[in-house]
Amino acid sequence: MPRMLDVSDEVRAEIGDEEADRLLAGENAPGSYDCTSCRTPGDSEQERTSTVLFIGDETAVLAFAHATCLPSQVVQVTEEQLQGAVKSITGDTVDLEPDKIAPEQAVLGITSGLVLIAGELHPALVVEPTAPIVRPGATGAGDDFLPLLIEQGFMPLTSIDSAPSVLHGWSVLLAVGQLHAVLQPSPNGGQPVAWWQAHQPLQVTESWRAAANKHQQVLMFAAPVGSIGRQPREDLLRDALDKAAANGKLVAAAMPLAGT
Repeated sequence: MPRMLDVSDEVRAEIGDEEADRLLAGENAPGSYDCTSCRTPGDSEQERTSTVLFIGDETAVLAFAHATCLPSQVVQVTEEQLQGAVKSITGDTVDLEPDKIAPEQAVLGITSGLVLIAGELHPALVVEPTAPIVRPGATGAGDDFLPLLIEQGFMPLTSIDSAPSVLHGWSVLLAVGQLHAVLQPSPNGGQPVAWWQAHQPLQVTESWRAAANKHQQVLMFAAPVGSIGRQPREDLLRDALDKAAANGKLVAAAMPLAGT
């Protein structure tokens, strides 16, 4: 029976017309699968299903997702990320590492919270690595996390008294009330690629989601390892952000919301 599969032109270009046609005819596509986005079961005979192709440095993995969670797309990842994706697809949840900027394989910790700026609540993501991030090819033991982000267009903050400017080309992917990825522009000018991606989507609160839908954008703050920490309450998170900004250890950008 033909499957209810979506194979984007981008995916077709990578896997070839013959393989794409076999998938659409139901020859190679699974009937049931675990969605690579929300990790719940799906059935390509009963519901629209997206083909998602993860491409690493040497290998590629074709995964499947509910069309309501993710569109059919190609996601460029490092080989280390791809191995994590394989483990996740086979049932072992592994957080993907930041794309090609973390030779020490630091993991990006992301916390969601509401930040009060000029009397209005804004949805925010706070990013802090688990280890120092060094520039690719660097031999020293420093931390280049903030300089790398500033080169991408993030702005250094000394205080949080106004919303940062929009970083064009970046976006935050929210689907079915869950945080899936932070996307950055492709260096080749194609579809955006995942800068950070959760294979176990992060649940956000209703108030955070409502604020995100209201503003249609999310504020992203980033700080080096050890600057913020895991704060149990939003007021403590804000205090840690203010301290990091005062110490010159905070950058930020506003990103359009992708998804709902």
